[in-house]
Amino acid sequence: MKFPGPLENQRLSFLLEKAISREAQMWKLNVRKISSNQNVSPSQRDEVVQWLAKRKYQFNLYPETSALASSLLDRSLAAVKAHPKDLSCIAISCFFLAAKTVEEDERIPVLKVLARDSFCGCSSSEILRMQRINLDKLNWDLHTATPLDFLHVFHAIAVSTRPQLLFSLPKLSPSQHLAVLTKQLIHRMACNQLLQFRGSMLALAMVSLEMEKLIPDWLSLTIELLQKAQMDSSQLIHCRELVAHHLSTLQSSLPLNSIYVYHPLKHTLVTCDKGDNSKPEVPVRDTAAFYHHLPAANGCKQISAKRQVEEMEVDDFYDGIKWLYNEDNVSENVGSVCGIDISRQEGHASPCPPLQPVSVM
Repeated sequence: MKFPGPLENQRLSFLLEKAISREAQMWKLNVRKISSNQNVSPSQRDEVVQWLAKRKYQFNLYPETSALASSLLDRSLAAVKAHPKDLSCIAISCFFLAAKTVEEDERIPVLKVLARDSFCGCSSSEILRMQRINLDKLNWDLHTATPLDFLHVFHAIAVSTRPQLLFSLPKLSPSQHLAVLTKQLIHRMACNQLLQFRGSMLALAMVSLEMEKLIPDWLSLTIELLQKAQMDSSQLIHCRELVAHHLSTLQSSLPLNSIYVYHPLKHTLVTCDKGDNSKPEVPVRDTAAFYHHLPAANGCKQISAKRQVEEMEVDDFYDGIKWLYNEDNVSENVGSVCGIDISRQEGHASPCPPLQPVSVM
């Protein structure tokens, strides 16, 4: 978001106040009772939220759709006692409602295709019936403030008030940095332990933890954001601890057996597996890189077009939110491999040593 100085601050303050007001209304109606639901367990809820996040990549939708679908699912589960066998139908109907709310008309999945390709185990008519039930339980009110909405506002305020925030990350633009945080937030929304906090608190905790790594005066900026959002500092401290623990658990669970081979002629990265058939969903984390299709060699598995879309999480988020910062020059969206930028400049056919294996962990 780029406006003239005072206008920018007024606009961001207005968006924050509006989101907080909307969240307060929904929070009164959406008392988090999922943990006490005897039918759907918290772990089952987390699994279906992770499943919804994967559907976002499968159908190439915006991250706002995934965030709204998770929020609608939590509101639905708090309103009724659902049976585990109906959980996938409830989830896919919330996903369909979120897509129709957020996406452009031409991007909304066709219902029959959604039912078939998502492998939800539901027919189109069953999804429509569950959609009507969810709408009744939600009072036909789908416009709620999600944690992602607050993340956008908090990040914009932090960047505008602290221009030096990203000096330590010169290869990331503000929108690319926001894309990294967005991906992390989608993962954290699948943690039932964080349901005790409002979405605004979760977003502020994530921004605060990120600022702590980037600037020395992170505490003063955190206090400023805390005062703007009128939140309780003790809850923020508790939320920060849980988010940090969840992040460390997530990082420790990542596979350690993947290497990346750079093809100098076609500017391509190919993922190879060493000793294990499993490979990480996101081979390159916290950076944006361009991938192109290349026949696999030396025993590497060929990456399909759909798989490429799933692996380009950061780029996908970046394309969806770069308008926040009016960044029209996408040419800087280049990853870093082997400690060297992958450039497309003429006369530089091989920025990295040819076919040099690289360990990423």
